[in-house]
Amino acid sequence: MGFDAIWISPVVDNVGEGYHGYWAKDWYAINSHFGSEQDLKDLINAAHARDIWVMLDVVANHVGPIGTDYGQINPFNQSSHYHSDCQITNWNDPGNVEYCRLADLPDLDQDNSWVRQTLKDWVHDIVANYNFDGIRIDTIPEVKGDFWAEYGPASGVFQMGECFNGDPAYVGPYQQDLTALFNYPMYYTIGNVFGSGYNMD
Repeated sequence: MGFDAIWISPVVDNVGEGYHGYWAKDWYAINSHFGSEQDLKDLINAAHARDIWVMLDVVANHVGPIGTDYGQINPFNQSSHYHSDCQITNWNDPGNVEYCRLADLPDLDQDNSWVRQTLKDWVHDIVANYNFDGIRIDTIPEVKGDFWAEYGPASGVFQMGECFNGDPAYVGPYQQDLTALFNYPMYYTIGNVFGSGYNMD
């Protein structure tokens, strides 16, 4: 079909029935819904043999829905690894967005030096160990930009960030911290014009 790159879901082991990858439980184990470590290596090798690049989806904002039972998360198994238990209620308040929970998912504290370094080491190691060509980073606005400015380079590969917002003035500044961002402002504009009959101008 002419594809020269594929983007796969997060591959870490998930909490409960979290088949999708976004409910991390064990950052150092592969989600059995997707197969084994060797299956993942075989996939990437097969793609590379066909000149196809593979981009891994990664999450550094939160873990799976475990309430406050942090002991079941590896390696972030202490309450000090997380922000306080509050919910995002005001998307116009950066502090609320960066320090509170998205969908009640425990929010990692990147200001904690150990958490910060562990996340950077993890992304470096998973990219290197499996030979990924790029990463797609989930939930960009929910973490301060200065962390992404370190996390992206730690991966050593191309980064594509998800800043799910239609305002170019909101999305634009994150370009300073990452290789690239999905163009959600254009996504919303296209939907408005072709789906809702807005004027092309």
